[in-house]
Amino acid sequence: MRPFFDTQDKPWLIWIGFALIGVSLALLPFALAQVGTTWVRITNYALLYVMLALGLNIVVGFAGLLDLGYIAFYAVGAYVYALLASPQLGLHLPFWVILPIGALVAAFFGLILGAPTLKLRGDYLAIVTLGFGEIIRIFLNNLSRPVNITNGPQGIAGIDPFVLGGFRFDSPIKYYYVLLAVALGIILVNLRLQNSRIGRAWEAIREDEIAARAMGIDTRNLKLLAFAMGASFGGIAGGMFSAIQAFISPESFVLVESIMVVSMVVLGGMGNIWGVILGALLLSFVPEILRWTVTPVQEALFGRMLVEPEVIRMLLFGLALVLVMLYRPAGLLPSAVRKRELEERSA
Repeated sequence: MRPFFDTQDKPWLIWIGFALIGVSLALLPFALAQVGTTWVRITNYALLYVMLALGLNIVVGFAGLLDLGYIAFYAVGAYVYALLASPQLGLHLPFWVILPIGALVAAFFGLILGAPTLKLRGDYLAIVTLGFGEIIRIFLNNLSRPVNITNGPQGIAGIDPFVLGGFRFDSPIKYYYVLLAVALGIILVNLRLQNSRIGRAWEAIREDEIAARAMGIDTRNLKLLAFAMGASFGGIAGGMFSAIQAFISPESFVLVESIMVVSMVVLGGMGNIWGVILGALLLSFVPEILRWTVTPVQEALFGRMLVEPEVIRMLLFGLALVLVMLYRPAGLLPSAVRKRELEERSA
């Protein structure tokens, strides 16, 4: 029996669905603003995490290279924008010039990380990338002497917002549409990459690098390309973070942020673009919802706050990851290939 909503006979249903999603996304910030501008800001940061998770998914999900220092590329993009659009160096370049520069510089740092680690995999690669992320943070923290470039731990303030033709993006709602457009562009690039010749080569490297090399795949250049492309998305997200915050410091790019982005990819489903987006949105919104609800619930039940919201938030976060790894090891929305691999191993 054929389903009533058969999209093959009714292709207009697909377009109606896309139209409804588009209208919902367009009206979302105004609906959130009725609750509070804070939730618009949270949505903006969620979109930034979507960009970061999609960038890391190229390295971890597509190519199978575990990267625990991905936050370093986020920091590089943020500082490139901050230095070129603030009084720190006396430069105030337009954002449409700086963002591509930040992406290129981050991609260059991705090559710097990838070149010496071509023969490393698994735990060894994770340790090296973790160290790289910390080196970048410490480097930025101390690059204030003898020549003050990054202003050290005090950070860089007075960063210019986006300005386009005299129109200033000086509110969370205005930035929402820019972030949404860039996030949709990154999603489109990921979709095209996944089903391309390069994407299939990355998948072959992830499954068996030796077999991929034997079949004529240039594993060296493709692994470097994965690091560079993933890093470039992190650089773009970092530049937009700088503009939104108007202030950055090395403390915004600590190891916990890297772990959070990795968790988004693992929770959603490595290699599955829509799963990674779901993981990024869940780990962006759920902690904030808990932050706003834990205190009122405790006061209603016990008359006072017994446990700090941050403690409960991290406890539930850790518990959720443990449960997902036990019962959904491939993630909430796993890719078909990875799901089949885990089923074969368990069998």
